[in-house]
Amino acid sequence: MTDEDLVFQSYGRCCRSSSFFEDFYASFLTSSPEVAAKFAGTDMTAQKHLLRAGILNLVLYARGLPPTKLKALAESHSREKLDIQPHLYDYWLDALLLTIRKHDGETDQAGLEAWRRVLGKGIEVIKAGY
Repeated sequence: MTDEDLVFQSYGRCCRSSSFFEDFYASFLTSSPEVAAKFAGTDMTAQKHLLRAGILNLVLYARGLPPTKLKALAESHSREKLDIQPHLYDYWLDALLLTIRKHDGETDQAGLEAWRRVLGKGIEVIKAGY
């Protein structure tokens, strides 16, 4: 099984959990005061829907989808708009991996490393747009 297939299946298992996205944001927002400040006043219900789609877009990009949606995300997160500095994606990915470990009992360390590789491809596209 490819890394992309493994991650796609793992993500499906995570999405079945009613608290996956809530737990992610609990971890992510406490990972850094800088991260927490970026989300002050954010509609977190809407943000969770955006996250759900964003992760899927990262996985689909790694599976061969053109980077159109990731480039649009990069533009919205650029220094001229939301000003999401590239180092903040490290907090994002670490929080996501912690949450995956909690919600997908079938994913082991090798699976988490596959997640890191798969999402890393798209995260680089987003960082490059900063």
